[in-house]
Amino acid sequence: MIYAIMAFGIYISFRILQVPDLTTEGSFVFGLAVSAMCTNAGHPILALLAAMAAGAAAGCVTAFMQTKMRIHPLISGIVTMTGLYSINLLVQHKAINVSLLRVDTIFKIIPFLSKNQAKLWVPIAAALLSGAALVWFFHTHIGMCIRAVGDNEAMVRASSINTDRCKLIAFAVSNTFIALSGAVLCQYQGHSDINDGSGMLVVGLASVIIGEALFGKRGVTLGFVSSLVGSVLYRLILAYAMKYSPLEQFMLRLVSAVIVAIALSLPALRAAVEGIRLRAKGGRKNA
Repeated sequence: MIYAIMAFGIYISFRILQVPDLTTEGSFVFGLAVSAMCTNAGHPILALLAAMAAGAAAGCVTAFMQTKMRIHPLISGIVTMTGLYSINLLVQHKAINVSLLRVDTIFKIIPFLSKNQAKLWVPIAAALLSGAALVWFFHTHIGMCIRAVGDNEAMVRASSINTDRCKLIAFAVSNTFIALSGAVLCQYQGHSDINDGSGMLVVGLASVIIGEALFGKRGVTLGFVSSLVGSVLYRLILAYAMKYSPLEQFMLRLVSAVIVAIALSLPALRAAVEGIRLRAKGGRKNA
């Protein structure tokens, strides 16, 4: 459920805007770092809000480079992600790892819930509330404009809609939820590590693609639902793959990459099977 929040953010850039955003790995760790430092200062709830603001700022930087500086989307994401590595170290006071073992987190301060119960219900609530908020947002006027920019930017620009502003808002919203995912994960696992963001883009893409393989592409609402379901299924697939595989733990990234490659190839495989079936049917009719 925690990674589902990140999948929501990736869905916005990857499917709604149809622009690959490589800022993900940097903004995810940005959320981790900000959450860790605020929580250590005694503000676990404020830590989530601060992380969301940090993620939005990272998304705005990427969008600015794309829209105003005319830098290629892939390059702008890489530049922001690279710069955020140093920023994250600066936030953590040059520490690679920050521990939260001796401070209160959101999982310790909720009344009427034990720590273990909170670790179950808080991520579920966070994912469902995030999904509901995004569904509502993308049915507002600005949300519809962002969706239109992803469908046909030239037509939207001809309608006197500021496409640059739409992209700026979209990237800000996308990275807001990616950073929120990192912030919740930080307090869940009790530490923040500067390398925790490595491979997060692959995780998010896998969640989106697996969800779409099950539900198809049928609108924004179902898109967010499929991303949530895909995130859960991806973690289950990964867990079973590592449990019953002879590979060692350090091969986790390779297994993840293979799962993503298979998920991405599902539409092509489905089309190939359908083509074979149609050719076979046509052959029987001709005979």
